[in-house]
Amino acid sequence: MKALVLKEYKKFSYEDVPAPEPKPGEVLVAVKACGICGSDVHGMDGSTGRRRPPIIMGHEAAGVIADIGKGVSGWTPGDRVTFDSTIYCGECDFCKRGLIILYRLPNGLPFEHAALAEPFSIALHALRRTTLSTEDKAVVVGAGMIGLALVQALRQAGCPQIICVDIAAERLELAGRLGASHLLNSAKENAREAIMRLTDGRGADASFEAVGITVTVDLALSCLRKGGAAVLVGNVAPKIEFPLQVAVTRELTISGSCASKGDYPDCLAGLASGQLQAEPLISATAPLAEGASWFERLYRKEPGLIKVVLKP
Repeated sequence: MKALVLKEYKKFSYEDVPAPEPKPGEVLVAVKACGICGSDVHGMDGSTGRRRPPIIMGHEAAGVIADIGKGVSGWTPGDRVTFDSTIYCGECDFCKRGLIILYRLPNGLPFEHAALAEPFSIALHALRRTTLSTEDKAVVVGAGMIGLALVQALRQAGCPQIICVDIAAERLELAGRLGASHLLNSAKENAREAIMRLTDGRGADASFEAVGITVTVDLALSCLRKGGAAVLVGNVAPKIEFPLQVAVTRELTISGSCASKGDYPDCLAGLASGQLQAEPLISATAPLAEGASWFERLYRKEPGLIKVVLKP
């Protein structure tokens, strides 16, 4: 089969690789659409340390079951599916507390949209890491894929005031179309002061940090009211400077959020009903053979690109 292989950092090859065979208890999925994740873009140059060549990247995917291994029941070749891309052992206490399964696609949901169930599940999981009332005010720091999915998840949850912060005007404009009530360009104004004005000097009840660098984490914490809650989702930098005094003296609740836990069914239902919208986030769909050039364009931070979906 054909695959886009990261042969060495910043160097891809579109080449033939052996087709995998499902082991007992596994299914083989023929991928029909796969999103390029920001972690893949950061991983292609070795900066995160989580992508080690040679490697076939890609984990935001949907397709059809091509084959099934021994002992698999309830699934047949041809079933339209997506999957939780986290690798589980299935036996430890952590695995037994979660929902680790394959997910059948709702009728009519395009593969390109279903492939984005993974980033939407990250947003929904982050939202569920805290408790929000229908009167709470929330801040989303970062209007990339996860931040824009968070805006939609907060809107779906009934959050009345969603303040989105970014440095890119076009992403903020999209956040507004997807449900953000206030848009702040932190390259042009003091975002913390603006958030305080919008919250009558009190601060936001909750913040969701979807970037992962010192300045954005600092904003996500400093914009909160006393006793507020911050959920840290972004992890571009492995280490940051942490505003300890702000966290301690204002008694903030700070939660990390990684991947998802049983959030796929709600994401797929939301995507199928239109309550969650994937289409506005897809900047381009392209053949897998052109994947290297799209990685390069994303790596250069070409304006207007949010999510690129590759189709084998």
